[in-house]
Amino acid sequence: MSRYIAHPERRPAIVTGASAGIGLATARALASVGHPVVLGARRGARCQEIALEIGALGGEAYGFDLDLADEQSISSFVQRTRDAVGEIDVLVSCAGQNLPDATVDASPGAFAATVGVNLIGAHQLVALLAPGMIERRHGDMVFVTSEVVRRPRPLNKAYVSSKWGLEGYARTLQMELEGTGVRASIVQPGQTLSEMGSDWDPDATTEILSEWVRWGLARHSHFLDPSSVANAVMTVVEAPVGTHLTMIEVQPEAPVRRDPPESGGKS
Repeated sequence: MSRYIAHPERRPAIVTGASAGIGLATARALASVGHPVVLGARRGARCQEIALEIGALGGEAYGFDLDLADEQSISSFVQRTRDAVGEIDVLVSCAGQNLPDATVDASPGAFAATVGVNLIGAHQLVALLAPGMIERRHGDMVFVTSEVVRRPRPLNKAYVSSKWGLEGYARTLQMELEGTGVRASIVQPGQTLSEMGSDWDPDATTEILSEWVRWGLARHSHFLDPSSVANAVMTVVEAPVGTHLTMIEVQPEAPVRRDPPESGGKS
């Protein structure tokens, strides 16, 4: 007799930050294989539009407002989600706020706000959803972090700190959830083509990119497509029971050189 609880046929899923980028790609990927998906983001109207698009393709999806800086918004979102699809079996935490900020002259309030969205908001969702998963002895919680955990970036301290914290949080969950049937996993993407940073001041963007180049943090010009990161999330969620993919790192492959590097030897 198996000691594991098999994946249920119906696995309702929540994706945060689902109005664009990695979250949007992940919501579409989950719906494409039959999972009922609830999309959450501050742009709730956009999430509803995407849900309709998914429905037109035969999937089941719903879009609701979600502000991870507002505890009441989080509670309301979870309740509306349960009313729509039932108990949640998959949580994909993709939402992330990223603003340019220097350590010395940055506002403490802005720092706290970014950490509040990227880390504390994720925890509040877990606090509402994990007990039910543990009771049912099944579920997946996937946290999308960033390569800044391994390679911090200057002028980006709040984002870096919050993603470091989120990985530490996920690692702690992995230990606490061991033996419950609930898996906590990390997907850590490298540079990804998304809307993040699109609202930055152009002068600040130029300064930040120059600093990243100076510190060797921009090795090449290729960015991941969000669907590549979504594929990694799907690999985690669809891993067979008895298997726990604790962390997947996804990096963009560098453009292929026109001329192969020299071997270093002479004939």
